[in-house]
Formats: sequence, structure tokens, C-alpha cells
Amino acid sequence: MTLIDVENLNVGYGDLQVLWDVSMTVEEDESVIAIVGPNGAGKTTLLKTLSGLLEPTSGTIEIFGEDTSEYSPEEIIEHGFVQVPEERNLFDDMSVYDNLRMGSYRHREQFEETREEVVNMFPVLEERRNQHAGTLSGGEQQMLAIGRGLMAQPKMLAFDEPSGALAPQLAERVFEKIEEISDDIPVLLVEQHVDRALELADRAYLLENGRIVTEGTGDDLLESDHVREAYLRG
Repeated sequence: MTLIDVENLNVGYGDLQVLWDVSMTVEEDESVIAIVGPNGAGKTTLLKTLSGLLEPTSGTIEIFGEDTSEYSPEEIIEHGFVQVPEERNLFDDMSVYDNLRMGSYRHREQFEETREEVVNMFPVLEERRNQHAGTLSGGEQQMLAIGRGLMAQPKMLAFDEPSGALAPQLAERVFEKIEEISDDIPVLLVEQHVDRALELADRAYLLENGRIVTEGTGDDLLESDHVREAYLRG
């Protein structure tokens, strides 16, 4: 079964076109799909379009077999595609507990059961349950953002730069958690740490200047001369 099928997607902001004829798929047997490329390539725009935050100029998007091109963000979340944004977008003045409650607003009756699963994965969220989200460390905020995404009971979880602004040790912990999550939930990963993203990926797409220029297994892209020269030097 094809989980995501994007065909000839064009997206822009007003008169500025950002994505050009982007086509990609995610298959049922793939745990991690990585989208890599330089800053400004259109990776976040692609995720926002899949999430319903941007409307495509043309092209089609099917998620779990349904055309979601005109779905609202709320409808796409309800459909099972959930994004953890780069900005995290936590409710800073609300407690950790209440942020998790907000994530489960469509599954309120299963809140405690799902919350228990989340805090088993991220014990710090139970330790900080009454603390305001805005007072957490960067790593703790990222764990909360991921936990809140899981509270929505996604069929697929998309991450936009999950290691952004984190120290290397904390970034590695985030990658470990993403790998753990991908054992049960397919992951769509946009990440600047190209080497780690490709190491995790079953398949990967290289996006440059708004176009898919290379696709293949994570190992294929790790061995690509172009990828090694442009993104993996040093």
C-alpha cells in the first residue's frame, strides 16, 4: 500500500514559486523516509503543503489513499498525518501535562492511556508534568513537541528539523527516539544533519532549488558523489 503519493506538485507564496513538479511516494513497508537538501530548498514548504498549511498551485497529494489536496490542517491531522514543526509551537504558559492534553484533543477518551505510552518513552515529561513548557530546556521542549505529536495517535509522523538548535548529544538522543518511533509509526524526516538522516532512512529524496534531483535508498545517497561533496564533507 502507498501511504503518500505526491504527483507533480507545484507550490508558491504569491508570485514566488518554491516547489516545481515534485513527485514522491512513501510505501507501507518503509519506516523512515528522509527529505534532505540545503536551506531554502523547499523542504519545509513541502511539509507544510502535506499538512494542509499551504495550498498547492497544481499537482495531487494522496495520503492513505485519499486526495487531501484541499483538506484543512485539522482534517489532515484527523486523517492521521501529524507534523512536529521546527518551531515546536508549544503553549509556553501551559504545563507539560496540558500541552499533552492539547495534542489529544481528538482522542480525549484515550488521553491517559496514550499519555502513559508517551511518558514511558520520555520520562522527563512526567518529571516536569506541572512545569510550564516555556521554562523547559531546548531538549526537553523537543521531547514535549514529539510527545504532543504522538498524543494525536498519528498514522504517520513528520518531523521538520528535529535536531535544530540542539547540542550534538541531545540531537543524537532525538534521532534515537525517532528510530524507536519508526518501529511502530512511519516517519517522514526533514533534517539538516544529512548523514544521520540518511543512516536512518529506508529511502531518501534530495531536494534542491525546489526540485527533487536524486532519490534512492539512504545508503545510495550516502554513497552518492554529489551528496558526499555537497553535504558530507568534514
